[in-house]
Amino acid sequence: MRITQGTFSFLPELTDEEISLQIDYALRQGWACSVEFTDDPHPRNTYWEMWGLPMFDLRDAAGVLQEVKACRAARPQHYIKVNAFDSERTFETMRLSFIVNRPDHEPGFRLERQEVHGRMQRYGMSSYAADRPAGERYEPPR
Repeated sequence: MRITQGTFSFLPELTDEEISLQIDYALRQGWACSVEFTDDPHPRNTYWEMWGLPMFDLRDAAGVLQEVKACRAARPQHYIKVNAFDSERTFETMRLSFIVNRPDHEPGFRLERQEVHGRMQRYGMSSYAADRPAGERYEPPR
């Protein structure tokens, strides 16, 4: 199952050149870029681990791409995304976020049903990957 979160998630994987063009666009808008990673891509897991600090003063896409490549080298079986934050007063929010790395194997999610008082049903999702300990979640299947 392919995780579809963020901008461009329904498109084929972006090349490094295409990633660089998107970063360049964000920087031209005056947005600050940052790199984040996780091994738990649950849709409600909005707080991924930060790779370094946000790059508020950086104006060159090559610098952000260098951080993406360093994160890929250190965390090859993790989801990695680039964020572009607009610090303009009245916005102060993420304007762009897209995945730039995925594990080789994406096991997906399961729907869990709970019976609660009366005949009510509650539903939730959990990642198959979260059944394994952090750091071992995305080893290729045997």
